[in-house]
Amino acid sequence: MSYRKQFRIAPGTDVRLKDFDPRYADKHEDKNAALQKTEQLRKRLDDLQYKLYAEKKRSLLICLQGLDAGGKDGVVRHVIASTNPEGCRAISFKEPSKEELAHDFLWRIEHQAPRRGEVVIFNRSHYEDVLIVRVHDLVAKKVWSKRYEQINDFERRLIANDTHILKFFLHISKEEQLERFKQRLDDPTRRWKISEADYAEREYWDDYTAAYEDVLSKCSTEDAPWFVIPADHKWFRDLAISEIIVDTMEKLGIALPAPTVDIADIRRKYHQTVKEEKKGK
Repeated sequence: MSYRKQFRIAPGTDVRLKDFDPRYADKHEDKNAALQKTEQLRKRLDDLQYKLYAEKKRSLLICLQGLDAGGKDGVVRHVIASTNPEGCRAISFKEPSKEELAHDFLWRIEHQAPRRGEVVIFNRSHYEDVLIVRVHDLVAKKVWSKRYEQINDFERRLIANDTHILKFFLHISKEEQLERFKQRLDDPTRRWKISEADYAEREYWDDYTAAYEDVLSKCSTEDAPWFVIPADHKWFRDLAISEIIVDTMEKLGIALPAPTVDIADIRRKYHQTVKEEKKGK
């Protein structure tokens, strides 16, 4: 079974994250073999993204969500970084500004939606407005509870405009998260990521779990599916996401556009230019 089918949340599923093993790694006991396959997929992704950019008929939006240290930055770096930055953007949504708060919660999101021919990665996304705002009571329940359908409507509009959507929840265990926090403490090159909030947020683990379960249950649709990705093993996380993205893009039938000029005429001009420049030497 492909990972696209295995990890996809079918519409209407009542999701319980305890049913998903964050340490799952399929048959890939050999990390090096998995890394080799991921590298092959990255090269294929680079080729597909090149064709998508040239074709300019459709776009791809990738949403990454997960608890702190879940690996969102890692996915951007190890999976997406091989693509051409001219046709690919990574957007990280932080705490909204005063200007953003003065508008509808989707206002800042819509400004970053992909153009045709573009791949856009949301590192955190519009789903923060039914996650952190819910867990920390930043807005009333009567407000955030209506946002699931508003989000579904927003994504339907994107889809109608030829944007394809993939949404990945990076599922790590509580033990693995603590281990990654320790790695940040021990590694001077990672200490800049340390925040007191990292540990404080662990107190809300169950609340975030419930919030994510509602997101996955209410907002995984036929054309904008959620995938629950086992993420305790970084190398398997990257492999699974790479395969799902490549598999999805291959099914789109992306093709390079036909030339807009007379190739035979351009070739004649090229040979004539070469001939004349040789004479001039």
